Amino acid sequence: MKRILIVYNPRSSRHDKVRREVLEKVTNLKGYLVGKYEVKNTSMDANINELAKVLKSDDLVVTAGGDATSAIATNAILKSGKKVKLAVLPYGNFNDLSRTLGVSRFESVFASNVHSRTLYPLEIRINDQLVRYATCYVTIGMTAESVKIYDEPKVRQKLKTNFGRKIGSYIEIAKWYFSNRKTKSFLPVFRLNGQKVPQETSDYIAVNGRYLARIMRGGKNYLNPKSFKSNTFCLVKLWQLFKMMIVSVFYRVSGTETQYDILEFNKPSKVTLQAEGESISAEDVTKIEIRKAKKYLEVIVL
Repeated sequence: MKRILIVYNPRSSRHDKVRREVLEKVTNLKGYLVGKYEVKNTSMDANINELAKVLKSDDLVVTAGGDATSAIATNAILKSGKKVKLAVLPYGNFNDLSRTLGVSRFESVFASNVHSRTLYPLEIRINDQLVRYATCYVTIGMTAESVKIYDEPKVRQKLKTNFGRKIGSYIEIAKWYFSNRKTKSFLPVFRLNGQKVPQETSDYIAVNGRYLARIMRGGKNYLNPKSFKSNTFCLVKLWQLFKMMIVSVFYRVSGTETQYDILEFNKPSKVTLQAEGESISAEDVTKIEIRKAKKYLEVIVL
């Protein structure tokens, strides 16, 4: 009998809906041996390692949460090396991976018109060490630092009670931006693929999926085994931020097709990056590599 494993976060703002619409329904599912993985209140890496240990070949993993929950599942699957299919349901604030794949309800996972496709994620290395896989996007610099506000208890509580969680998320980001954009330098001086980058650059963005933060459009590089798009921006300048947002909302995030990017810093530095809304801060960084992973995911799409 095939196994289905539901991955969910009991502390998420939409857990009540997950319980009603997924956890209660899966108990009546016929033809599957049902398992559940509850995201622990520890680090992301700890959850990835623990989930990877329980996966078996031919499992069907269904995430019921936001992009952080799906990131735990995707990284655990890739780390396990097992042949596992993944379905992603949208119970977060942005749900970029779920929107990319198009599956919105638990019942849709088993519908006759769904099928599986191969998703090729990005691989992130810091100082030659693998730190994360990303399905949709990676940012380094100011935008990466800004997502830390979602870890603050006051902000998390606001988003739990806010009737418009997505609007609330954008408001909190906007407040952070106007409070911080002129107070610091977000990226140390660096070279991108051997070329010096202007010192005022605040952000590097690599785009792999169809969406970033829900409203910005990407492309279909997640189906491409070799390349993705990337660009650098000076988003501390308000006009450049507006320009990037307008272009990315009505067309797509601007970028150049590349097979890999290597960011080399002039001296060991503290750098913040984020993938799918989860930030990583590292000390003594001399090099960051973003490239297509040799591993891939089998995902259910609609």
